[in-house]
Amino acid sequence: MKSKYYLLAIALLPFACFAQRTIIHCGSLIDGKNKTQQQQVTVIVEGNTIISLDKGFVKPGKDDKLIDLSKKTVMPGLIDMHVHLEGETSKGGQIKSFTQNEADIAFQSTVYAKKTLMAGFTTVRDCGGSGVNISLRNAINQGMVVGPRILTAGKAIGSTGGHADPTNGYKKNLMGDPGPKEGVINSPDDARKAVRQRYKDGADFIKITATGGVLSVAKDGSGPQFTQEEVNAIVETAKDYGMITAAHAHGAEGMKRAVLAGITTIEHGTMMTEEVMDLMKQKGTYFVPTIIAGKTVAELAKIPEYYPKLVVPKALEIGPKLQETFGKAYKRGVKIAFGTDAGVYAHGNNGKEFGYMVEAGMPAMEALLCAMQINADVLKLGDKIGSIEKGKLADIIAVDEDPIKNIATMTKVSFVMKDGVVYKAE
Repeated sequence: MKSKYYLLAIALLPFACFAQRTIIHCGSLIDGKNKTQQQQVTVIVEGNTIISLDKGFVKPGKDDKLIDLSKKTVMPGLIDMHVHLEGETSKGGQIKSFTQNEADIAFQSTVYAKKTLMAGFTTVRDCGGSGVNISLRNAINQGMVVGPRILTAGKAIGSTGGHADPTNGYKKNLMGDPGPKEGVINSPDDARKAVRQRYKDGADFIKITATGGVLSVAKDGSGPQFTQEEVNAIVETAKDYGMITAAHAHGAEGMKRAVLAGITTIEHGTMMTEEVMDLMKQKGTYFVPTIIAGKTVAELAKIPEYYPKLVVPKALEIGPKLQETFGKAYKRGVKIAFGTDAGVYAHGNNGKEFGYMVEAGMPAMEALLCAMQINADVLKLGDKIGSIEKGKLADIIAVDEDPIKNIATMTKVSFVMKDGVVYKAE
């Protein structure tokens, strides 16, 4: 005789096996992998997963949910390889390091995370902050905060006085002597310890500052700031822990050392030479240009007292060069990944980068694909995100116009679904 629990289980079986499907009618579809668009396609989502793509507009069943995007261009959720979700540019912003508590940073980061998701970026790589970015990632993963899927470096790694030294610009009795725990290294042994500390902290990847930077309160904006042995130790240790690596770099020598060490991506790359470009091609290194960041700092540097005096000449010199360098690298065949350096400009404007890439000579479709399957593969998440395919996570966005004809439409994303949940539907 069957127990009452067995009979109840059988009765509930249809409900357990057949979760509600979401039927999405796509007027035009950019799948994230191919350079051609498809017209009138139905994407079917169950839970957080894409279960099928069908030609034409499939009629929904009585229990299905229909989302009509038949007049829009649909594409996979975008991926930004370079953001900083803990903060945002502001006049005299340096003082924040003395006035903001960790809780202040945490609360404002949730606002920036939501803006990023609403702009159509369902996955981002946070390239360094105080470590609050790790907690932000966890809160989003747990459904406590609305934001993109985050892979984070935690705290970037630099050298004493280098771009990622958190005490640059402090008065002497506040500087102290930060070490590997704080992300500051001065030897190969320090380098290995700093990587292991990032792993212990819960970082997903390693970010280093291979050269000086624009916004750090230090004179040098482009010189190399690690020895070859130090960079080698960082990359080797990161590989041992299964982590990809990113190198902030403006000057050619620092870039060269990072590429020789086997770095995964070069960020900014302002003064990249043909020698470095060819070496990147040889090593398979990706270039993340962040053109919008260069344009932004160059403009803001013209506002009196917006940046500290040490920063202004660096911003005026380096900022305007990024777009031209990107154009040269693209034409030379360097592999390009999409990233913006959000936080250096106002969060939520990430989509402007596509227009700058097109201005520099990259076809619109290629620029879009950089933020889709290409970025997903660099992050080692190509089997989960980056394209609209059966079995992939349901990260889906839409814009009102055809971005191939008008790339500016990428700044006005009207529909956002992440992990099968709709967060924006205009």
